[in-house]
Amino acid sequence: MLKINRKVEYALMVLKLMSDKNPEELTSAREVCDRFHTPFDTTSKVMQQLNLAGILSSVKGTKGGYSLHHDLSQLSYLQLVELIEGKGFGVDCHDGPCELMGTCNISQPIKKLNDYVVAIFSSLSIKELLEDNPRQFEKTCPPLLRMPQ
Repeated sequence: MLKINRKVEYALMVLKLMSDKNPEELTSAREVCDRFHTPFDTTSKVMQQLNLAGILSSVKGTKGGYSLHHDLSQLSYLQLVELIEGKGFGVDCHDGPCELMGTCNISQPIKKLNDYVVAIFSSLSIKELLEDNPRQFEKTCPPLLRMPQ
């Protein structure tokens, strides 16, 4: 099973909270921490990363905070993960040292699986992911992943 990095979870929490608010309303790291019981240092660093990437914009001062600056339908889950984790997504058997290299019989299936997951995460926008209507994703979701009727 794929694991979601904690920082990516915090980024999703921030983006969901902000997308549900009035666009002019500012959100502080303290507000996020108090609401979701996340650690302040990590949450504020995630929000700073989102700000530096142009997804959020910041207002300095005692009444400052962040506002959503980027259209979440134009940001893919893969882009968010790579931004927060600071590295490319996925597993490639051919790049890293592996004790089974040369004798492994599943390196091509793993590459195929990786390519499929990357394609899905590239096509899944943060807006689609965070929407409250789970059926909304079915419009762009590959048939294999559609929810049963």
